[in-house]
Amino acid sequence: MSDQNQLIDDADDQANDQQLEFHPTATSTGERLDVYLATELPDYSRNFVQQLIADGQVLVDGEARKRTFKVTAGQVVQVTIPETQSHDIQPQEIPLDIVYEDVDIAVIDKPAGMVVHPAAGHPDGTLVNGLLARYPEIAINGTNRPGIVHRLDKDTSGLIVVARTPQGQRLLLEQWADGSVEKGYKALVHGVVEPNEATIDAPIGRDPIDRQRMAVIGSGKPAVTHFDVEERFDAHTYLDVNIETGRTHQIRVHLAFIGHPVVADPLYARGGLPTLGLERQFLHAWQLGLRLSDGRRIVLESPLPSELEAILADLRRGSMG
Repeated sequence: MSDQNQLIDDADDQANDQQLEFHPTATSTGERLDVYLATELPDYSRNFVQQLIADGQVLVDGEARKRTFKVTAGQVVQVTIPETQSHDIQPQEIPLDIVYEDVDIAVIDKPAGMVVHPAAGHPDGTLVNGLLARYPEIAINGTNRPGIVHRLDKDTSGLIVVARTPQGQRLLLEQWADGSVEKGYKALVHGVVEPNEATIDAPIGRDPIDRQRMAVIGSGKPAVTHFDVEERFDAHTYLDVNIETGRTHQIRVHLAFIGHPVVADPLYARGGLPTLGLERQFLHAWQLGLRLSDGRRIVLESPLPSELEAILADLRRGSMG
């Protein structure tokens, strides 16, 4: 399957209800169902989780339960998150940092904490809501991802390109399909990475045990990540990362797979690893190179956000372990 088809398939997946499955462990035994799920679904509000339970969208061992139900290790908790319909999306005047724009595309420097497209639990306040206000023409194909051909996770900051026209969408999809887009990231990871440069070539798919996570599995889709060491510290390493493919959570999954998860990653850096005071993962999309409709090639850059620069400064002073 080509990356172009993969992008289209990913977009189509968003048009379906999302099915998630969780398996409480001994540490969760006795927790209320709504409290347990609020922890497992950090991107959704407690009120939204409670509404899902009230609507019968949460089953414990196949039965609907009240939010006060106490979970027990060994149970299976199934959650259905309904799709957000495209006609529900409203334009909103949201400040956007526009790095580049022409008649066909626009490149935005997305802050950490901003969700890219509406989904259940995030019906508004997203990048797409802001884009619809600035570029009304981006309602392409009537989807809830107008103009969006790639993603950045909610707590990943940096450059994201969107299509303003169907021609712009074709232009971008062609470049994703032929691998000509440059996608550069900066990441701070746990541990001291030994090789100065390396490639991780390992397939990624949905984690069969924890459906909220992705994992390196044999049945997954091909995924290739390259990295160079920028700087080493006592217990951390600063990396320059480039990806050939664009699988969900690819960088986060690959770096965790080799034993060096991204600092403050809530899904893949568990187990008491220090967050260094960060409330978002240390992952920033700093560079984007692509071809314009007139044939010219541009390479755009985004400076590292101040909260991430501050972490590096502290590490250089030796004030963090």
